[in-house]
Amino acid sequence: MKKILVIHGPNLNLLGQREKEIYGPTTLAQLNAQLEKLAAENDATLRIIQSNHEGDMVDTIGRAKQEQFDAILINPAAYTHTSIAIRDALLAVNLPAVEVHLSNIYAREDFRHTSLIAPVAKGQISGFGVDSYMLGLQALINLLTPSS
Repeated sequence: MKKILVIHGPNLNLLGQREKEIYGPTTLAQLNAQLEKLAAENDATLRIIQSNHEGDMVDTIGRAKQEQFDAILINPAAYTHTSIAIRDALLAVNLPAVEVHLSNIYAREDFRHTSLIAPVAKGQISGFGVDSYMLGLQALINLLTPSS
C-alpha cells in the first residue's frame, strides 16, 4: 500500500471562508475527504496535516522518510515563494513530491510567480481549484504504481 504525506500550508485552514473568488467554496474538511476517497480507491493511505508554521512543516517533511512515507503532496501556500527551509527539507528527504495550488499562481501578483519548491518537486499543478490536489495525488499514485 502506498503511503503519502499531504501537507496544507498557511491559511488553508480557512478554505471555504476566505477569498472564495480565488480559492473556491470547498472547505479543508471537504477537500481532505475527497483526497481520502481518491487514495482509498487507489490502494493508498494518507496522513494529512495543515500548519500555519514553517518550522512545523519542515519538521513534518524531515520525518517523512523515517515514518516510511513514499511521497509528499504539498501546498506550501505563501511559503512557496519564500521558504528555502521547506525546499531544503524536501531535498533532504529525497521523496517524490508534487506541489499543488488551488489558484494559478502565475496569473496573480508578480511576487507569486516564483516558486522555490517547484525545482525540487516532480511537478507542479496550479489553477484548477480542488482538482489541482486531485490531479497531484493521482500523479503521485501513478508514479508509485509499478507499470505492468
